[in-house]
Amino acid sequence: MKREDMLAKLIAQAATEGGELITLRAIVEEASELGAERVLRRLDLADDRAASDLGELRDLLGAWQTAKSSAWKAVVEWIVRGLMALLLLGIAVRLGVPELFQ
Repeated sequence: MKREDMLAKLIAQAATEGGELITLRAIVEEASELGAERVLRRLDLADDRAASDLGELRDLLGAWQTAKSSAWKAVVEWIVRGLMALLLLGIAVRLGVPELFQ
């Protein structure tokens, strides 16, 4: 029996017998599963390759985060090196090192 048919029967049962707790829970469960399957189909994740596709996406996102982190780290390192070079240059000028080379 299809989920849609099961859900229709449960709703009909609830309408005729009243809203018993077990019937209402079954309706919610069937509707939730039906909605989840619909979402997976819309996202094209309802086939057998979905698990491997999601694994590949996780790997790709992990690699992107690592690359982004490494790039920021490199930028900060170069900025610190540039500031240190400017500091050393300022100290050398203060000490009169350029006059020694004339």
